[in-house]
Amino acid sequence: MPRHPVRLAVVLLCAMAAGVMLWLALEGPPRASLPRDAAPRGELAPQEETIIALFGNARGSVVSITTEERVIDPWARRAVDVPRGTGSGFVWDEAGHIVTNHHVISGASGARVRLADGRERRAALVGAAPEHDLAVLRIDAGPDAPPPLPIGESGDLRVGQSVLAIGNPFGLDWTLTTGIVSALDREIPAPGGGIITGLIQTDAAINPGNSGGPLIDSAGRLIGVNTAIFSPSGSSAGIGFAVPVDTVGRVVPQLIRSGVYRPPRLGLRHSDRVNRIAAMQGIAGVVVLAVEPGSPAGEGGIRGARRDREGGLVPGDIVLALDGARMTASTELEAALASRDASERVVLRLLREGEEVEVPVTLSASP
Repeated sequence: MPRHPVRLAVVLLCAMAAGVMLWLALEGPPRASLPRDAAPRGELAPQEETIIALFGNARGSVVSITTEERVIDPWARRAVDVPRGTGSGFVWDEAGHIVTNHHVISGASGARVRLADGRERRAALVGAAPEHDLAVLRIDAGPDAPPPLPIGESGDLRVGQSVLAIGNPFGLDWTLTTGIVSALDREIPAPGGGIITGLIQTDAAINPGNSGGPLIDSAGRLIGVNTAIFSPSGSSAGIGFAVPVDTVGRVVPQLIRSGVYRPPRLGLRHSDRVNRIAAMQGIAGVVVLAVEPGSPAGEGGIRGARRDREGGLVPGDIVLALDGARMTASTELEAALASRDASERVVLRLLREGEEVEVPVTLSASP
């Protein structure tokens, strides 16, 4: 046991400090970190180049929409317009028509459209089709109007195809997300009631503010209008929906012409999902699932599927043709009807219990 432990401890500390000072003297002061050179990037992958080009070509045709709400200022005794919400849209034609969702502008007193070059224009409402969640606005963009998006087709879409969504989620302008077609012929509740059918499902991120923006394919063509998401949190959960462009192509021209969408009514319920199942069995046509009572189809005696006494499903009629034109999908039948007038007489060729029959039907106006 040392006789003077405190003195020994002091000696040891002094020795350690001297060692540290000697090490610093030999090593010198710490050297500053030198800047590092960036590693060569190399060429972008072909897929990246394609996506960049697609976005660059489509960006100018996409717009940001800000809606307004008119409120009464009780102190000033006047009405003022205040910001209400935001959404997206895209240029439909050279006349300045802008396509968006109905729920983007529903309840608004006005709307402003901002173009990709920064110009802002006040928009006028041309027409709306709530049953398809579509609306058309019009702006005066002048001689430098942005080009309309190329139009594609949605009837031949396949699950797994690459898609791109462009819009303004959360106010972040001109955002690009990518994904695939996840499913087809989906149904969701319409904002104002009813059901929106035939939708495209995609995992491309769609968030609030994306509504009304375009869904484009790998050829840069419009294939859908982004309309809704399925998410408990309100943000993208990888399940988004878009109105297919075949529907847009039927509805929008009517809205531009008359401000309303009222196709002739036939009164059949059908689904392309069921049609595809029937096609796998070698039956190419539009399967009649149900007939609306009192409709032209009902008056014409067209039969829908029904249950027998034992609870089994009895198939109904299958529409093979309308006025001689082959019908293999619900979208084809709807497009054929959209080109007709109310009160027009058409002839349906049906497959009924294994035999082909022809039934004349007089269309009626939609309610």
